[in-house]
Amino acid sequence: MDADHADPADLEALRAAFDVDSCEPPLGWEAVRAYEAERGIVLPEPYRTFVAEVCDGSASGPPDYGLLPLVEMPEDWGDDRPQRVLAKPFPLTVPWLWEGDEGDPRQPEEIDEAKSQVFDHGSIVLGTDGCGMYWHLIVTGPHRGHIWNISGEGAAPFGAEFGFTTGSPGFAGWVKHWAAHEPWFDAV
Repeated sequence: MDADHADPADLEALRAAFDVDSCEPPLGWEAVRAYEAERGIVLPEPYRTFVAEVCDGSASGPPDYGLLPLVEMPEDWGDDRPQRVLAKPFPLTVPWLWEGDEGDPRQPEEIDEAKSQVFDHGSIVLGTDGCGMYWHLIVTGPHRGHIWNISGEGAAPFGAEFGFTTGSPGFAGWVKHWAAHEPWFDAV
């Protein structure tokens, strides 16, 4: 996975995966660069080229409720959430199942703060599968370019190397897996 350079084959696969009629128009490079400058980040490839040249969101997905445009949040995200800080590194590199983790020695307030950072730092929200399951593209930190599923119960990265799926990591791998009608968590 190369988060700094768009593979032409990945871009072709992304173009083929989306129904043109359900896509929002691409943003263009000027708007993408302005978004990045305002937030102090550079979007990972091939997502960056995808929203600039191909499609800025799609009603047909992925995920189940559609791929959100770059500047939008899911309707069920909540208005009282803290300010999202994309330039602050995403804090995880391994899965974290916080629901039912009675072995965590931290105080509840510390755990709540750590969970808030997982939801609100270093990622853009690509969309939701409903029931509080959100797909995030990591834009800063060691997992830049990876896709994570973050829910009320925990957080896990997408990609065969993490053991939950047979799909390739990153935005292109995530979309290809969806386009092949594979379940998100299909590893044996």
